[in-house]
Amino acid sequence: MTSPHTSVSNASTRRLTLGVLAAAGLSAALMAPAAHAQNALDNIMKAKEIKIAIPTDYPPYGFVGTDLKPQGLDVEMAQYIGTKLGVKVELIPVTSANRIPYLQTQKADLVISTLGKNPEREKVIDFTAAYAPFFQAVFASKSLSIKSFADLTGKSVAVTRGAMEDQELAKVAPAGVDVKRFEDHAASISAFVSGQTQAIATSASTAGTIMVKNPNLATEYKLLLKDSPNFIGVAKGEDKLRLKVNEIIAEARKSGDIDKMSSKWLGRPAGDLPL
Repeated sequence: MTSPHTSVSNASTRRLTLGVLAAAGLSAALMAPAAHAQNALDNIMKAKEIKIAIPTDYPPYGFVGTDLKPQGLDVEMAQYIGTKLGVKVELIPVTSANRIPYLQTQKADLVISTLGKNPEREKVIDFTAAYAPFFQAVFASKSLSIKSFADLTGKSVAVTRGAMEDQELAKVAPAGVDVKRFEDHAASISAFVSGQTQAIATSASTAGTIMVKNPNLATEYKLLLKDSPNFIGVAKGEDKLRLKVNEIIAEARKSGDIDKMSSKWLGRPAGDLPL
């Protein structure tokens, strides 16, 4: 017959064993994210494929061309990174709302989608060095000679009332500029496209849309108002992948490829971008 002391001892042993197993399981669960944190680059190279989130409704950074294929600066940058890694690129269309969740849930390895860096985003994802400018500027026809803000004197410029470009233009426009303010971006675009104004102060993305939809206007970049660079998003803790992409960006800057892409899609070189 088993003594009471033996039963208690066996029960204590079982509880201790279960406690150890539970603690081990908890430790494994806690360690899992850390173990995964450096797997992305290895998985990409093993699969010979990288999933990159890109925009398809935001010219000139990302849009669908007449051949129904994605194109634009962000799309070209995605393909560029794939080429440098020697892997196939799976382009994943995203919106501003879901691009970060796609990264967090591993539906994408990188996000190249006009992504600005700020403290709130840095809490949930990591960023590479900047790869492209995002800016507000004055745009007008190639036939119009505008090389300085002084050249705007006597010319009409459409701008959306209260927008960032309106605020920036007010700081630098000489007194003789005919600034025509409209209540929304659509009205500003319409005024410029219809010839009501000779120039427009707007974002690079809006100007890109104008260029794509109205090639006959021969619109081009003229004067910079404000620069806000774009960065590539990487899942939190994926330092190996982030550093590898940084190497590719650094080499592209050195070779001039970054400036070429920017000139092709934005009408101006990328210039100095933050690391």
